[in-house]
Amino acid sequence: MRQLSYARHRFPPAIIQHAVWLHFRFALSYRDVEDMLAERGIDVSYETVRRWALKFGGIYAERIRRRRPRPTGRWHLDEVFLKIGGKIVYLWRAVDDEGEVLDVLVQSKRDRRAALKLLRKLLKRQGYAPDAIVTDHLRSYGAALR
Repeated sequence: MRQLSYARHRFPPAIIQHAVWLHFRFALSYRDVEDMLAERGIDVSYETVRRWALKFGGIYAERIRRRRPRPTGRWHLDEVFLKIGGKIVYLWRAVDDEGEVLDVLVQSKRDRRAALKLLRKLLKRQGYAPDAIVTDHLRSYGAALR
């Protein structure tokens, strides 16, 4: 994990955190964040906000992900047909039984290899095997689970 250091920054950490939070949480532009901070009497340029977002945004996201509770042991797997750029593709999705999206994968095929790729990616990211996997009985899932 990268170290978080506010050394050699002109503004206190609370202002930096608030600016980065505004940018990512509400999808505001850097200039919008600059304006909002100016309303509060904080004179900062949009370029500074951009640098803060690039430097601290990934670190904040990593910390938030680590604090998330572990997903439940019952996962639901499904695939959906989509048309992207005139081509039909398949959106493979894994959701736990509380509705938390665990992983998403877009593939051009709907076969055993695509299902296996989703399962491998999912198990690697979550770090444990679920108690139960619920599917729509597509044969690709059975082949991948074996």
